[in-house]
Amino acid sequence: MNEWTKRNQLYTLVDGAGAFSIGFAGMDFSEKDLQEMAPLFAAAAQGMADIEAGKIKNPDENRKVTHFSDRASYVNSTLFETVEAFVEDIHSGALLGPTGKQFKAVVVNGIGGSALGPQLMQFAMNGPYWNELSDSKRRNYLKIYFLDNTDAAEMTDLFAVMDPEETLHVVISKSGGTQETKNNLIAMENFYAQNSLPFAKFAVAITMKDSELDRKARGEGWLRVFEMAESIGGRTSETSIVGHLPAALTGVDFREFLNGACRMDEWTRTADPLKNPAAMLSAMWYIAGKGRGDRNMVIVPYSDRLVLMSRYLQQLVMESLGKELDLDGKTVHQGLSVFGNKGGTDAHAFIQQLNDGRDDFFVTFIEVLKDSARYTISGDIAMGDYLHGFLEGLSAALRSKNRQVIRIQIAKLGAAELGMLIALYERAVAMYAEYIHINAFHQPGVQAYKLAAKDVLALREKLNAALVGKSLESGTAVELAAKLGLEDDAVAVQGWLDKAACNGGKVRRTFDAKRGEWIYTVK
Repeated sequence: MNEWTKRNQLYTLVDGAGAFSIGFAGMDFSEKDLQEMAPLFAAAAQGMADIEAGKIKNPDENRKVTHFSDRASYVNSTLFETVEAFVEDIHSGALLGPTGKQFKAVVVNGIGGSALGPQLMQFAMNGPYWNELSDSKRRNYLKIYFLDNTDAAEMTDLFAVMDPEETLHVVISKSGGTQETKNNLIAMENFYAQNSLPFAKFAVAITMKDSELDRKARGEGWLRVFEMAESIGGRTSETSIVGHLPAALTGVDFREFLNGACRMDEWTRTADPLKNPAAMLSAMWYIAGKGRGDRNMVIVPYSDRLVLMSRYLQQLVMESLGKELDLDGKTVHQGLSVFGNKGGTDAHAFIQQLNDGRDDFFVTFIEVLKDSARYTISGDIAMGDYLHGFLEGLSAALRSKNRQVIRIQIAKLGAAELGMLIALYERAVAMYAEYIHINAFHQPGVQAYKLAAKDVLALREKLNAALVGKSLESGTAVELAAKLGLEDDAVAVQGWLDKAACNGGKVRRTFDAKRGEWIYTVK
């Protein structure tokens, strides 16, 4: 038996009943490296025990972290049954819209974890063409659309295909104050009002009790208000009500998804870290990046249906681990950068650099063994065989260049398997955070950008007020800013002038080729 085979036997962990395996043989580590991890493994085990015991693990916000424990009890909860009953009323037509029409589509309005998890679920379980299927092929479950930004383009695109009388709206915001979600809500409410339709009778909210959205929805008599826990963050909310309602409305077996997640939770509670897939996965990240995130995490699922996995993990990993300060207030600038594509498309995208370029990454391949169908190409070789061959070839090529590889393999892609994948990465992120002594469950950087955006929006109001009565004033942005007493904000002023000029505002602009600058004129 050669060394590669021995290493694979030693460092591949398998759950036979779940048909899930993860192999670390392609990573650059030794037995000594794992032995030196012993104190960190112990700290992580204690940290995970504290989380599941209900101790405060988000000290900055004085919150518990309950997504691991709550999903085990959620499936038997009153809330779970309430969601299932509501979905059945929608599905059967027992609950109709106010004009008497049956709901045939749902719009999920949320951002970050409120959208990425449900989007991943939809693409993985129902595929990219779900909305194009007939009612009968969808088994009368709903088409699904997402609003996950404050870009007018996605609203315009949605209005082009949406029948407002047949569309249910699920608005997801933990605090109720997330501006992007509020903007989409206001625009949608205006659209319904313009069509003389009562938006409240098409709307459902998922939010915390007593939040701004909770008060609005209850006060206006929305169809339902479902409560989400304060102790579950958006990026770890897919196994909660946040993931449940969108999934169930499109016919996904969410109970099976939870069973898979809970199965992985049991496996990742294994005391021996060398037999614990989350402990080993997070240890690989730590060793490869020298505890500083020095290597990028490249996620490559060999499954079209998992193409959103890298986007989902970007938020889960980067928002959780990208922190300036550790738990002691020491500046550490920690984080792991995540990007990815899908195999074998990746071979015609970024694999050239991974194979021949900078050695600053490790790759995680995720393979789904069962093909959706056998499309024969030559003899008994099918499309799926080529895909497996491409994966094996790429893995071998990378290893020949001493590039580092992790292999995850699942027998098929179902709700349970997706639950296992998500739960594995959630646990690995939490354990890695213990290794580097940071709070994985807050996001101060996100709050910083929101505060900065408020300042910029306040400048817009100041600029608009200063422009009153300035008809036919002309000049460069710097010149106008000086005239208006806003010279210290000239760059930001130019941004707002450009925006106004391109959107029918109070400003027009012409380009002065000689000066190489835009000249703005106030209408």
